[in-house]
Amino acid sequence: MIVTVTLNPTLDKTADVDRLKPGGLNRLENITFDAGGKGVNVSKVIRALGGESVATGFLGGSSGREIERMLESMGIETDFVKIEGNTRSNLKVIDGESAMTELNDPGAPVAERDLALMREKLEKYAASGVTFVFAGKLPPGADANTYAGMIETVKARGAKAFLDADGEPFRRALNSAAAVPDFLKPNISELTECLALKEDPDVPRVAALCAGLIREKGIGKIAVSMGSDGAVFVDASGAFRAPGLRVKAHSAAGAGDSMAAAFALCEERGAPFEEAARLSMAASAGAVTTKGTKAPSFELVSELLASVRLEKI
Repeated sequence: MIVTVTLNPTLDKTADVDRLKPGGLNRLENITFDAGGKGVNVSKVIRALGGESVATGFLGGSSGREIERMLESMGIETDFVKIEGNTRSNLKVIDGESAMTELNDPGAPVAERDLALMREKLEKYAASGVTFVFAGKLPPGADANTYAGMIETVKARGAKAFLDADGEPFRRALNSAAAVPDFLKPNISELTECLALKEDPDVPRVAALCAGLIREKGIGKIAVSMGSDGAVFVDASGAFRAPGLRVKAHSAAGAGDSMAAAFALCEERGAPFEEAARLSMAASAGAVTTKGTKAPSFELVSELLASVRLEKI
Protein backbone atom coordinates (compact mmCIF):
# COMPACT_ATOMS: atom_id res chain seq x y z
CA MET A 1 0.00 0.00 0.00
CA ILE A 2 1.12 3.57 -0.75
CA VAL A 3 -0.20 6.44 1.38
CA THR A 4 0.43 9.99 0.16
CA VAL A 5 0.43 12.72 2.82
CA THR A 6 -0.33 16.28 1.68
CA LEU A 7 -0.61 18.56 4.69
CA ASN A 8 -1.17 21.72 2.62
CA PRO A 9 -3.01 20.74 -0.59
CA THR A 10 -4.33 23.22 -3.10
CA LEU A 11 -6.94 23.72 -5.77
CA ASP A 12 -4.59 24.68 -8.61
CA LYS A 13 -5.71 27.18 -11.22
CA THR A 14 -3.37 27.17 -14.23
CA ALA A 15 -3.60 29.59 -17.14
CA ASP A 16 -1.63 30.68 -20.20
CA VAL A 17 -0.74 34.24 -21.13
CA ASP A 18 1.05 35.43 -24.26
CA ARG A 19 3.45 37.69 -22.39
CA LEU A 20 3.28 38.35 -18.65
CA LYS A 21 3.11 42.09 -17.89
CA PRO A 22 3.86 42.86 -14.22
CA GLY A 23 1.80 45.86 -13.17
CA GLY A 24 -0.31 45.68 -16.32
CA LEU A 25 -3.39 43.91 -17.66
CA ASN A 26 -2.93 40.19 -18.35
CA ARG A 27 -5.66 38.30 -20.18
CA LEU A 28 -5.62 34.64 -19.20
CA GLU A 29 -6.39 31.79 -21.60
CA ASN A 30 -6.73 27.99 -21.40
CA ILE A 31 -7.69 28.05 -17.72
CA THR A 32 -7.70 24.66 -15.98
CA PHE A 33 -8.42 23.57 -12.41
CA ASP A 34 -6.72 20.60 -10.77
CA ALA A 35 -6.52 18.98 -7.36
CA GLY A 36 -2.98 19.86 -6.36
CA GLY A 37 -0.28 19.77 -3.74
CA LYS A 38 2.78 17.55 -4.05
CA GLY A 39 1.38 14.43 -2.37
CA VAL A 40 -1.93 14.78 -4.21
CA ASN A 41 0.02 14.98 -7.48
CA VAL A 42 1.89 11.81 -6.50
CA SER A 43 -1.42 9.97 -6.03
CA LYS A 44 -2.64 11.17 -9.45
CA VAL A 45 0.49 9.88 -11.20
CA ILE A 46 0.42 6.55 -9.36
CA ARG A 47 -3.15 6.13 -10.57
CA ALA A 48 -2.20 7.04 -14.15
CA LEU A 49 0.59 4.43 -14.07
CA GLY A 50 -1.81 1.70 -13.01
CA GLY A 51 -1.15 1.73 -9.27
CA GLU A 52 -3.26 2.55 -6.24
CA SER A 53 -2.76 4.80 -3.26
CA VAL A 54 -4.63 6.39 -0.39
CA ALA A 55 -4.47 10.20 -0.39
CA THR A 56 -4.55 11.81 3.04
CA GLY A 57 -3.71 15.15 4.62
CA PHE A 58 -5.81 18.17 5.58
CA LEU A 59 -8.83 19.54 3.67
CA GLY A 60 -11.30 22.29 4.52
CA GLY A 61 -14.15 24.31 3.04
CA SER A 62 -15.50 24.36 -0.50
CA SER A 63 -12.12 24.05 -2.21
CA GLY A 64 -11.33 21.08 0.02
CA ARG A 65 -14.58 19.39 -0.99
CA GLU A 66 -13.78 20.03 -4.66
CA ILE A 67 -10.31 18.49 -4.30
CA GLU A 68 -11.81 15.41 -2.68
CA ARG A 69 -14.45 15.14 -5.42
CA MET A 70 -11.79 15.43 -8.15
CA LEU A 71 -9.62 12.71 -6.62
CA GLU A 72 -12.51 10.33 -6.10
CA SER A 73 -13.65 10.88 -9.70
CA MET A 74 -10.19 9.61 -10.75
CA GLY A 75 -10.64 6.46 -8.71
CA ILE A 76 -8.23 7.56 -5.96
CA GLU A 77 -9.12 6.56 -2.42
CA THR A 78 -9.18 9.52 -0.01
CA ASP A 79 -9.02 9.72 3.78
CA PHE A 80 -8.41 13.34 4.76
CA VAL A 81 -8.64 15.07 8.13
CA LYS A 82 -11.23 17.87 7.82
CA ILE A 83 -10.21 21.24 9.27
CA GLU A 84 -11.73 24.68 9.82
CA GLY A 85 -11.10 27.23 7.10
CA ASN A 86 -10.79 26.81 3.36
CA THR A 87 -8.08 24.81 1.59
CA ARG A 88 -5.91 27.18 -0.41
CA SER A 89 -6.06 27.96 -4.12
CA ASN A 90 -2.88 28.66 -6.08
CA LEU A 91 -2.48 30.40 -9.43
CA LYS A 92 0.12 29.29 -11.99
CA VAL A 93 0.57 31.53 -15.04
CA ILE A 94 2.58 30.21 -18.00
CA ASP A 95 3.84 32.63 -20.65
CA GLY A 96 4.71 32.05 -24.30
CA GLU A 97 8.24 30.98 -23.37
CA SER A 98 6.89 28.26 -21.04
CA ALA A 99 8.14 30.25 -18.02
CA MET A 100 5.85 29.72 -15.04
CA THR A 101 4.93 32.37 -12.47
CA GLU A 102 3.30 31.02 -9.30
CA LEU A 103 1.11 32.95 -6.86
CA ASN A 104 0.68 30.70 -3.84
CA ASP A 105 -1.64 31.08 -0.86
CA PRO A 106 -0.07 30.10 2.51
CA GLY A 107 -3.02 27.83 3.26
CA ALA A 108 -5.51 27.42 6.10
CA PRO A 109 -3.90 27.10 9.55
CA VAL A 110 -4.07 23.78 11.39
CA ALA A 111 -4.55 23.37 15.14
CA GLU A 112 -2.82 20.93 17.48
CA ARG A 113 -6.02 18.87 17.50
CA ASP A 114 -5.82 18.56 13.70
CA LEU A 115 -2.21 17.41 13.91
CA ALA A 116 -3.09 14.86 16.59
CA LEU A 117 -5.88 13.45 14.39
CA MET A 118 -3.43 13.26 11.49
CA ARG A 119 -0.92 11.30 13.58
CA GLU A 120 -3.69 8.89 14.62
CA LYS A 121 -4.61 8.36 10.98
CA LEU A 122 -1.01 7.64 10.02
CA GLU A 123 -0.72 5.14 12.88
CA LYS A 124 -3.81 3.38 11.52
CA TYR A 125 -2.13 2.76 8.17
CA ALA A 126 1.47 2.27 9.31
CA ALA A 127 2.72 -1.31 9.01
CA SER A 128 5.36 -3.36 7.26
CA GLY A 129 4.79 -3.23 3.50
CA VAL A 130 3.27 0.26 3.55
CA THR A 131 5.08 3.21 1.92
CA PHE A 132 4.26 6.76 3.00
CA VAL A 133 5.05 9.70 0.71
CA PHE A 134 5.37 12.95 2.69
CA ALA A 135 5.47 15.82 0.25
CA GLY A 136 5.11 19.58 0.02
CA LYS A 137 4.99 22.66 2.17
CA LEU A 138 3.69 22.60 5.72
CA PRO A 139 0.54 24.60 6.54
CA PRO A 140 0.52 27.45 9.06
CA GLY A 141 0.36 25.98 12.56
CA ALA A 142 2.58 22.97 11.80
CA ASP A 143 6.12 23.45 13.14
CA ALA A 144 9.34 22.45 11.41
CA ASN A 145 9.51 19.12 13.29
CA THR A 146 6.21 17.92 11.83
CA TYR A 147 7.64 15.71 9.08
CA ALA A 148 10.35 14.31 11.36
CA GLY A 149 7.74 13.36 13.95
CA MET A 150 5.41 11.76 11.42
CA ILE A 151 8.21 9.82 9.74
CA GLU A 152 9.37 8.56 13.12
CA THR A 153 5.81 7.41 13.88
CA VAL A 154 5.38 5.35 10.71
CA LYS A 155 8.90 3.91 10.67
CA ALA A 156 8.50 2.71 14.27
CA ARG A 157 5.68 0.50 12.94
CA GLY A 158 7.75 -0.95 10.10
CA ALA A 159 6.58 1.28 7.24
CA LYS A 160 8.83 3.03 4.70
CA ALA A 161 8.92 6.82 4.31
CA PHE A 162 9.58 8.94 1.23
CA LEU A 163 10.23 12.67 1.72
CA ASP A 164 9.94 15.47 -0.84
CA ALA A 165 10.18 18.76 1.03
CA ASP A 166 12.54 21.68 1.49
CA GLY A 167 13.87 24.16 4.03
CA GLU A 168 13.94 23.55 7.75
CA PRO A 169 11.38 20.66 7.78
CA PHE A 170 13.66 18.85 5.31
CA ARG A 171 16.75 19.44 7.48
CA ARG A 172 14.99 18.39 10.69
CA ALA A 173 14.01 15.05 9.17
CA LEU A 174 17.55 14.42 7.93
CA ASN A 175 19.04 15.22 11.32
CA SER A 176 16.71 13.01 13.34
CA ALA A 177 18.14 9.50 13.74
CA ALA A 178 14.67 8.02 14.28
CA ALA A 179 13.16 9.81 11.27
CA VAL A 180 15.66 9.12 8.49
CA PRO A 181 13.67 8.74 5.24
CA ASP A 182 14.08 5.65 3.09
CA PHE A 183 13.98 7.82 -0.03
CA LEU A 184 14.63 11.50 -0.71
CA LYS A 185 13.61 13.49 -3.79
CA PRO A 186 15.01 17.03 -3.57
CA ASN A 187 15.56 19.20 -6.61
CA ILE A 188 19.01 20.66 -7.08
CA SER A 189 18.11 23.98 -5.41
CA GLU A 190 16.63 22.24 -2.37
CA LEU A 191 19.75 20.09 -2.01
CA THR A 192 21.97 23.16 -2.26
CA GLU A 193 19.95 24.98 0.40
CA CYS A 194 19.78 22.00 2.75
CA LEU A 195 23.54 21.45 2.67
CA ALA A 196 24.27 25.21 2.91
CA LEU A 197 26.29 25.22 -0.32
CA LYS A 198 27.22 28.50 -1.98
CA GLU A 199 26.13 27.35 -5.45
CA ASP A 200 24.48 24.41 -7.17
CA PRO A 201 26.97 21.51 -7.44
CA ASP A 202 27.78 19.79 -10.74
CA VAL A 203 26.70 16.21 -11.45
CA PRO A 204 29.76 14.41 -9.96
CA ARG A 205 29.50 16.56 -6.84
CA VAL A 206 25.77 15.85 -6.52
CA ALA A 207 26.50 12.13 -6.69
CA ALA A 208 29.25 12.42 -4.07
CA LEU A 209 27.09 14.47 -1.71
CA CYS A 210 24.20 12.00 -1.98
CA ALA A 211 26.52 9.04 -1.43
CA GLY A 212 27.74 10.79 1.72
CA LEU A 213 24.19 11.26 2.99
CA ILE A 214 23.45 7.59 2.37
CA ARG A 215 26.55 6.51 4.30
CA GLU A 216 26.21 8.97 7.17
CA LYS A 217 22.43 9.13 7.61
CA GLY A 218 21.32 5.68 6.50
CA ILE A 219 19.03 6.95 3.72
CA GLY A 220 18.18 4.20 1.26
CA LYS A 221 17.90 6.02 -2.07
CA ILE A 222 18.09 9.59 -3.35
CA ALA A 223 16.89 11.15 -6.59
CA VAL A 224 17.91 14.73 -7.36
CA SER A 225 15.93 16.38 -10.15
CA MET A 226 17.87 18.97 -12.16
CA GLY A 227 15.28 20.37 -14.58
CA SER A 228 16.24 20.11 -18.25
CA ASP A 229 19.63 18.68 -17.20
CA GLY A 230 17.90 15.49 -16.08
CA ALA A 231 18.43 13.83 -12.74
CA VAL A 232 20.92 11.98 -10.56
CA PHE A 233 19.96 8.71 -8.84
CA VAL A 234 22.03 7.31 -5.98
CA ASP A 235 21.82 4.29 -3.70
CA ALA A 236 24.38 2.29 -1.71
CA SER A 237 25.50 0.41 -4.83
CA GLY A 238 26.35 3.47 -6.94
CA ALA A 239 25.09 6.47 -8.87
CA PHE A 240 23.57 7.19 -12.28
CA ARG A 241 22.89 10.31 -14.26
CA ALA A 242 19.87 10.40 -16.54
CA PRO A 243 20.09 13.18 -19.17
CA GLY A 244 16.92 15.18 -19.67
CA LEU A 245 14.54 13.95 -22.37
CA ARG A 246 13.63 16.19 -25.28
CA VAL A 247 9.90 16.80 -25.11
CA LYS A 248 7.56 19.60 -26.08
CA ALA A 249 7.40 21.36 -22.73
CA HIS A 250 4.36 23.20 -21.45
CA SER A 251 5.48 23.74 -17.85
CA ALA A 252 7.57 22.07 -15.17
CA ALA A 253 4.63 21.89 -12.75
CA GLY A 254 4.34 18.41 -11.28
CA ALA A 255 7.53 17.02 -12.86
CA GLY A 256 9.26 16.31 -9.54
CA ASP A 257 6.05 14.86 -8.08
CA SER A 258 5.81 12.48 -11.05
CA MET A 259 9.37 11.34 -10.39
CA ALA A 260 8.57 10.61 -6.75
CA ALA A 261 5.35 8.81 -7.72
CA ALA A 262 7.09 6.48 -10.16
CA PHE A 263 9.78 5.68 -7.61
CA ALA A 264 7.21 4.92 -4.89
CA LEU A 265 5.28 2.65 -7.25
CA CYS A 266 8.45 0.77 -8.23
CA GLU A 267 9.41 0.43 -4.57
CA GLU A 268 6.01 -1.08 -3.79
CA ARG A 269 6.43 -3.54 -6.65
CA GLY A 270 9.99 -4.48 -5.69
CA ALA A 271 11.47 -3.23 -8.96
CA PRO A 272 15.28 -2.89 -9.33
CA PHE A 273 16.83 0.54 -8.69
CA GLU A 274 17.71 1.15 -12.35
CA GLU A 275 14.18 0.28 -13.47
CA ALA A 276 12.78 2.73 -10.93
CA ALA A 277 15.15 5.45 -12.17
CA ARG A 278 14.08 4.91 -15.77
CA LEU A 279 10.35 5.03 -15.01
CA SER A 280 10.89 8.11 -12.86
CA MET A 281 12.58 9.95 -15.72
CA ALA A 282 9.87 9.00 -18.21
CA ALA A 283 7.08 10.05 -15.82
CA SER A 284 8.81 13.35 -15.04
CA ALA A 285 9.31 14.17 -18.73
CA GLY A 286 5.70 13.26 -19.44
CA ALA A 287 4.49 15.64 -16.74
CA VAL A 288 6.33 18.53 -18.42
CA THR A 289 4.11 18.13 -21.50
CA THR A 290 0.77 18.30 -19.65
CA LYS A 291 -1.29 21.37 -18.90
CA GLY A 292 -1.91 22.32 -15.30
CA THR A 293 -0.83 19.67 -12.82
CA LYS A 294 -2.45 16.79 -14.65
CA ALA A 295 -0.72 13.41 -14.60
CA PRO A 296 0.95 12.15 -17.79
CA SER A 297 -0.85 9.24 -19.43
CA PHE A 298 0.37 5.66 -19.10
CA GLU A 299 0.77 5.54 -22.89
CA LEU A 300 2.97 8.65 -22.99
CA VAL A 301 5.18 7.45 -20.14
CA SER A 302 5.58 4.06 -21.84
CA GLU A 303 6.60 5.78 -25.07
CA LEU A 304 9.14 8.02 -23.32
CA LEU A 305 10.60 5.10 -21.38
CA ALA A 306 12.38 3.87 -24.52
CA SER A 307 14.34 7.14 -24.71
CA VAL A 308 15.66 7.14 -21.14
CA ARG A 309 19.44 6.66 -20.81
CA LEU A 310 21.31 6.00 -17.57
CA GLU A 311 25.00 6.88 -17.36
CA LYS A 312 27.11 5.43 -14.56
CA ILE A 313 28.85 8.15 -12.52
